[in-house]
Amino acid sequence: MQDPKRFWNDAAETKEFTTPLRADLFTRHVTDRKAEILDVGCGYGRILAELFRLGYTRLRGIDLSETLLERGRRLHPELTLELQKNRTIDFPDSHFDAVLLCAVLTCIPDDADQNFLRGEILRVLRPGGILYVNDFLLNTDPRNRARYAAALPVYGTYGVFELAEEGAVLRHHDPGYVREFLAPFELLEYETMLCPTMNGHTSNAYTFLGRKK
Repeated sequence: MQDPKRFWNDAAETKEFTTPLRADLFTRHVTDRKAEILDVGCGYGRILAELFRLGYTRLRGIDLSETLLERGRRLHPELTLELQKNRTIDFPDSHFDAVLLCAVLTCIPDDADQNFLRGEILRVLRPGGILYVNDFLLNTDPRNRARYAAALPVYGTYGVFELAEEGAVLRHHDPGYVREFLAPFELLEYETMLCPTMNGHTSNAYTFLGRKK
């Protein structure tokens, strides 16, 4: 498998990301249009652009792929999109009122790396700050079950799978794992759905909003 940064740089001009912004849920809990909002793994800025159209003005996005960010700057010059140079989030403690995490966990197959990111998000969120997550859940169709099973001996986690031709390793999540992973946040909203994927399939998915305890 190739380096994840290289995969996303290669895919930057062709992939269309698909997890939706549940604006009704977000605006219910982040009512101040001047709230400081950070989109972690912002890609080409599509979610931030929706928030901008809703009147939010203090928006920042970070991503590991410079090529995705370049696309975003072309499409959305009104946004502040910055390169995340390493896995830490380069902002002070308790800096943001809300953090977005849209189809990012699916790109992080390892539990330890996900836990590190969660710790960084907890660090930069202010007390009472909001975490908004959209991501993918396990599927039970034969295609997905076969690729989960094929990857299990290699990665040790059911739900991890390879996009062999593209050189990527991705993950769909068990709902029980999601509940445990997001337990440091007070549950505000949790809904499941079917969502299109960037490669034209359909997957189980969820939207979560939680408040930093």
